[in-house]
Amino acid sequence: MNSARATSPRFVSYYRVSTEKQGRSGLGLDAQRELVRQFLAGTRGYPPLAEFVETESGRKADRPQLAEALKACRVRGATLIIAKLDRLARNARFLMELIDSGVDVQFCDLPQIPPGAAGRFMLQQMAAVAELEAGLISERTKAALRAKVARDGQWDRKAAHHLVPGAGQKAAAAKVKAAADARAADLLGHLQALQAEGVQSLNALAERLNADSIPTARSGRWTATAVRRVLARAEPVAA
Repeated sequence: MNSARATSPRFVSYYRVSTEKQGRSGLGLDAQRELVRQFLAGTRGYPPLAEFVETESGRKADRPQLAEALKACRVRGATLIIAKLDRLARNARFLMELIDSGVDVQFCDLPQIPPGAAGRFMLQQMAAVAELEAGLISERTKAALRAKVARDGQWDRKAAHHLVPGAGQKAAAAKVKAAADARAADLLGHLQALQAEGVQSLNALAERLNADSIPTARSGRWTATAVRRVLARAEPVAA
């Protein structure tokens, strides 16, 4: 009897629920327990030697119950059985904790990941993919924010005017106008110096600006129209 028990498979179960309410109600938890029961049906490994329930949100990084479950596995020489890997498969930190624990892990919803060295190797590949995906998401988010700032101007999330429809576009337009006014004011002195030299016509001024390698605000070439717009914009700013 004792020798049979000694050779029996040994498991410690780990369950995860997302909210306190879900944990108290058993919603999701009972389904996970049933998955473990079905997976271990017909083996002497059921029921598990111990079970640990983690109640955590998607933003929570620390998992104390997982740490306790891994500790129990090491003490008892047991395999950690997890009912559902699902979204946790995309969490690099969670996967690396399993890999570094030295504990064999079995997943009811991914039986193709075996316990042992082969399973740890597969988890390493999943962790690498999860880390890559997180990095790509971060890059896309930063690029989207940069594009928004370039389009709408810098913004303050706490500013009350963001509650007003169209306020963001107005702020962006005001920023563009202020930049154009500042550029015109910078150019005014150079244009006045050219006029003092006898360069009077708009076409002649445009030619001199191009010859002096002074770009337009959009890094283009000067035309008479562009010069006229700068002079018209600079006059009220200078006044």
